[in-house]
Amino acid sequence: MLLWSLLLLMSQARDAHLECGERPMFARGAQYSRITGGIEAGVGEFPWQVSIQARNEHVCGGAILNEWWIITAAHCFYPEQLPPTELRVVLGTNSLTSPSLEIEGVTTIILHKDFQRVNMDNDIALLMLDKPITFNELKQPICLPMQPGLSKWHNCWVAGWGQVKSGLNEAMETELLKAPMTIMNWDTCFKEFPKLTKNMLCAGYENESYDSCQGDSGGALACTQGSGKKWYHVGIISWGRSCGLKNTPGIYTLLENYHSWIKKVTELEGRPFRAEQMVGSSKEKAKVSRASEFPKPGGPTLWLLPCLLPYVTF
Repeated sequence: MLLWSLLLLMSQARDAHLECGERPMFARGAQYSRITGGIEAGVGEFPWQVSIQARNEHVCGGAILNEWWIITAAHCFYPEQLPPTELRVVLGTNSLTSPSLEIEGVTTIILHKDFQRVNMDNDIALLMLDKPITFNELKQPICLPMQPGLSKWHNCWVAGWGQVKSGLNEAMETELLKAPMTIMNWDTCFKEFPKLTKNMLCAGYENESYDSCQGDSGGALACTQGSGKKWYHVGIISWGRSCGLKNTPGIYTLLENYHSWIKKVTELEGRPFRAEQMVGSSKEKAKVSRASEFPKPGGPTLWLLPCLLPYVTF
């Protein structure tokens, strides 16, 4: 009986100390197996990256928040209304043509109730999975930034399976591509994008054509604080002006502004996310969502993924 108790405590301690934002396989050097201007990502380099698909086709990126939740962009689910049962999340892979994809179902889609299609303010959404993710070296949650302030972030990257150049008829990629990013001064970016709000940040790469594009929406702007050992979800790929224009940044949803929203809506769904625990361990039964208002139509003449699905709003 004592041995069983010790084993149980060891198992719980291991789960409790599961860290977010780490890349164990990539860190060991096993990274060799186009986002615009990008290069192929290494195996295990972005273990939080997921492909959100509808009708078996990639439509948006997303990131693993914890074992129950995927975080992505609200505009990915507007305006078409499909049931969550027609949505799937592919995780733990760089290749969408792999013969052994791991696929999870979705039970709930939650959009921020103040999402504005006109200026893309509050472009954030959560997907609740139908069963918890079992983490391993290819599937890891990404950390949320715990303190405000953009100046501390270094070595930022985006990744995705989206188009490598702008155009409605351009094909999506099947291999995960990555590109380096640098966070821009907000006031400087505001001069170029007057619709910018304080819920957004700008990132690009000076004198280079690195960018995110259609199909990359919802993915993470992942950054470190210098050490490179722990990665944080600083921004959600949201919108931009064309793709890959030199010295023209992309626009991202600023994650540091949404801690309380994430906490509130995940608690209402019965699968609470607690950032201080890094990876939630709730075993509560999911509750039925209480849907409320639909965002008003209208949209910018900028690149966006013209996406999908029904949702609840909070």
